[in-house]
Amino acid sequence: MKNRTKLFFVTFLTFARFPLVLLFFTGALFNVKYHETWLFSVSLGCLIASAVTDFFDGYLARKLNVVTKFGAHADPLMDKFFYLSTLPLLVFIATKNNHIPHAVFLLVMTVFFLSRDQWVTFLRSIGSMYNVSGGANWSGKLRTAINFPMICLIYFVEGSPCNPIISNWILHLLEGIAFISNFVSLYIYTRNYWPYIIKSTDNE
Repeated sequence: MKNRTKLFFVTFLTFARFPLVLLFFTGALFNVKYHETWLFSVSLGCLIASAVTDFFDGYLARKLNVVTKFGAHADPLMDKFFYLSTLPLLVFIATKNNHIPHAVFLLVMTVFFLSRDQWVTFLRSIGSMYNVSGGANWSGKLRTAINFPMICLIYFVEGSPCNPIISNWILHLLEGIAFISNFVSLYIYTRNYWPYIIKSTDNE
């Protein structure tokens, strides 16, 4: 397989995250109205497939030796689309289910997670002025590895037409871990980019 073909395949996997999560979003909205088992299953399948692409595109990029600066920036962009499409919808579904405490918690999580992403984008823009790599560090990858499966599980619990056999404490434990991973990622990125923020404030 030629390098161009390998790069195209990995890039396709990265950008496939967006249409897959949009399919989830559409199917999940229809499922709220019609409560069809097949709609829930298709929506959940699209959500899981979208989450899985995040693991495989990065893994294959390294394995096939097609890691690029474009991919390093495209991947977090697709992650943002994933969060934007899933977290507000989960708040809506939890509210429709009359799970108000969980809906409030998810709302706080949504604001926190999206604020973190905006802050990291700002840090990357500062770093780019000094030719700092925009690729994700270990804390960002850990955050994604925790959050994406957690979001799939939350939808499985909140969107399922039946009552899933999952204890609430398990779900809340995972959400707590996700919060901690978000704090860790926020701290690590800020610490790594802080010298460039200070440097950018110098008079030219």
